[in-house]
Amino acid sequence: MSTSLLVWIILSPLLGSILLGALYFYHIKRKPISELTFSLIGCITPFISFLITLTLFLQMKEEGITFSQHLFTWLNIDKLNIDMALLGDNLSIFMSMFVTFVGWLIHIYAIGYMRGDNGFGKFFAYFNLFLASMLILVLADNPIILFIGWEGVGVCSYLLIKFYYGKKENVIAANKAFIVNRVGDFGFLLGVVTLFFALGGVDLSFASLESNISNASSEMLVLSGFLLFVGAMGKSAQIPLYVWLPDAMAGPTPISALIHAATMVTAGVYMVARFHFIYVGTEEIGLFIAYIGAFSALLAAIIATRQTDIKKILAYSTMSQLGYMFIAVGLGFYSAGLFHVFTHAFFKAMLFMGAGGIIIALHHKQNIFEIAQHRAQLPIIKFTFLIGVIAISGIPFFSGFFSKDAILAAAFQEGQYLIWLIALGTAFLTAFYMFRMYFIVFVAPTKHKVEYVYTSKTITIPLLLLAVGAVFAGYLNLAPIFGGEAQVDSWLSQLNSKTIHMSHAVEWILIVLSVAVAVGGIFVAYKKYANFDVEKPEEEIGLIGNKFYVDEIYDTVFVKTSKKLSVFIDKVLDDKIIDGFIMNSSKTFINIGKKVAMIQNANVRFYAVFMLVGMTCVFIYLINTLGL
Repeated sequence: MSTSLLVWIILSPLLGSILLGALYFYHIKRKPISELTFSLIGCITPFISFLITLTLFLQMKEEGITFSQHLFTWLNIDKLNIDMALLGDNLSIFMSMFVTFVGWLIHIYAIGYMRGDNGFGKFFAYFNLFLASMLILVLADNPIILFIGWEGVGVCSYLLIKFYYGKKENVIAANKAFIVNRVGDFGFLLGVVTLFFALGGVDLSFASLESNISNASSEMLVLSGFLLFVGAMGKSAQIPLYVWLPDAMAGPTPISALIHAATMVTAGVYMVARFHFIYVGTEEIGLFIAYIGAFSALLAAIIATRQTDIKKILAYSTMSQLGYMFIAVGLGFYSAGLFHVFTHAFFKAMLFMGAGGIIIALHHKQNIFEIAQHRAQLPIIKFTFLIGVIAISGIPFFSGFFSKDAILAAAFQEGQYLIWLIALGTAFLTAFYMFRMYFIVFVAPTKHKVEYVYTSKTITIPLLLLAVGAVFAGYLNLAPIFGGEAQVDSWLSQLNSKTIHMSHAVEWILIVLSVAVAVGGIFVAYKKYANFDVEKPEEEIGLIGNKFYVDEIYDTVFVKTSKKLSVFIDKVLDDKIIDGFIMNSSKTFINIGKKVAMIQNANVRFYAVFMLVGMTCVFIYLINTLGL
């Protein structure tokens, strides 16, 4: 019975999406349907998924079992077998727990945020489909089913980023996200194909792949591991495929929260952890992943220090925090990386939802200096926003402190001191730019009269619940140095993850240093921005303000070059060379035809002359041949 529940974790939001879509079509074609109806369906389905996941989690914890469900055989030819099957092991249930819970809270939040929108029902249909796609990805028993969910979240993000498609820039942002992710997806597919051939053709379930991994050559595993990570670069916005993430802020804020907190961008980290059996034996690729994560974290943090759009600051912070996660999984500390995914889901969802509450209250102002100039009194949002900023900065004893410091300790323990220094510097920048945003938005003096603005309970209640997670989620994996038992590490022991085993003295030195760096970042932000004149805002200028001109470089190297190549193929190669050759060949055949047609002209006397000439030639030949 429990095994059969697995599919309902996915079916609940999937069927909800189908029902919501049908009702929305009825709503626009026949008779209006209330927002309450859409809201109830949209919010009940993820809650059902959460309850089922919680039930399975409790049963797994009590009985120590793993769930699997075979739905049907999709393909079975020669050496290739693909089953439509689901896997409920410790990793997938761990991910499903917070994906469904945080996703459910974001659905509730969306009720208040999207109220009165013409596309209210359509939004919830997309939202449910997004959650269902992520759950397919997480619960998949083989890479092919995982890829279905992988593509599903990509399509849903495209639909939601361009939700307000009446604005050209929104459509461009959605296209950019879709195209950049296709580059990564191509790498992912090649990685799966490479792995299949490296193993000589086996059942594609993760269990089978892991048990047969020793049959593959190290060179093929390195290639497969690299190609799979290319997919993660796209989905999780790492160098060089990160440029879509800030532009994705064009969508409504609830989708920003869902993308950044619990679904799409975490898929890359989950995928690397799921294929841990490849990366364990290919340390060079693992180190490559860790360095990509470190430099992505640093680059995003530097860019965020000069951004003025509140949602883009949070977007770059997501890219930076994902960099931390890849440092961990790249170095083989899979449970530490996934624990940061877990804690990050709470405080990042809360930050985005808080930003959305501010945007709604101030009539869609997103520039932090404009927000400060027209500040409203939003006590619950201010309180929860502060908790989120403290958590992401790694201040004791909030959730982000425990998960971030575990990653810093992991880099130091492995002797990767450059990665550790980069991560430590990023921690300083994170505290600086997050508190820069907080001080400008909520603290810096303004000439505007600050008045209280009512915020819907559907916005404030999810914020308060997430605030509890942002404070206390870190205690679920309390390290031995704090007297804990590292429960998340134990739960994810199937990953053969490395753990921290340094002396407590060294750990305390690293912790004190990390906290000092974070406090230093807060102090610098306070000195510069707590009394900043918001009437004279900073501008996004210079190298950092213009994001190191990476978008412009990509536009020149890839977009404009491709366009010029296309024009060359169309106008020169196609029109002048290929079409010219064909047209000249046609004219040649026409001319030959005309000359041949001169003989076939239906003139009897002309034919008679040719017959006479021909007969004469025949007679002359016969006379010469026979000697007559």
